[in-house]
Amino acid sequence: MEAALIQALGEELFAALRQGKTLAPLTERHPDIQIEDAYRISLRLLSCREAQGERLIGKKIGVTSKPVQDMLGVFQPDFGFLTDAMQVADGSTVSLAGAGLIQPRAEGEIAFMLKSDLQGPGVTREDVLAATAWVAPCFEIVDSRIHDWKIKIQDTVADNASCGVFVIGSQHSDPRALDLAAAAMQMWRNDVPAGSGLGSAVQGHPAEAVAWLANTLGAFGIPFKAGEIILSGSLAPLVPAAAGDRFTMQIEGLGGCSIAFSE
Repeated sequence: MEAALIQALGEELFAALRQGKTLAPLTERHPDIQIEDAYRISLRLLSCREAQGERLIGKKIGVTSKPVQDMLGVFQPDFGFLTDAMQVADGSTVSLAGAGLIQPRAEGEIAFMLKSDLQGPGVTREDVLAATAWVAPCFEIVDSRIHDWKIKIQDTVADNASCGVFVIGSQHSDPRALDLAAAAMQMWRNDVPAGSGLGSAVQGHPAEAVAWLANTLGAFGIPFKAGEIILSGSLAPLVPAAAGDRFTMQIEGLGGCSIAFSE
């Protein structure tokens, strides 16, 4: 894609984010779009957010588990960027309109806080664990600026991996003292069971997913930095969220977190 079109699509996605509206899929309007193009569009979207004062604080992996891939019809992981404006406090009530959320869905996952830099290629699960200060339970509230979630991999990568907001639990644990693959998550919506899964749902082990992202971004010359948060992907199918909903979760050995929504 030409640079002018890359810039225009990134700015169009930014406008959709700020206006709380959806767009026709980019892959329908531009069938020749490549993942590399989508990545460059996402960088333009990020630069628009940074120009308004947002600060990059981490990265996220999406579409890592088979249930989520089957649900969305996207069969490889995607990746995006986290800014400080996307993070909300554990136990918060988030205004859908205030946060610009359009068609949100809740994911329960494990967040990694890095204590040292990592850059691919060649990053392994063991490298990730050694570079991690702590892990914690996390709700990522994904959202799509693409109409009716009609996404292909290029659409979601361009749209910052369909990221909305996220919340991280207050309990921080040493990942080397836990079997993250065997960690069991239970999730509730309004006190009704809404999903469950194991850490192994994410590419066999959450640190494998983080290593994948380090190596994928390393190919673009982008490192993980000490102090960054990395979201490793959903352990269970996504659950739609609406005003009045309250989500809670517990992950064995890691604790829990919660988030609620208002108009």
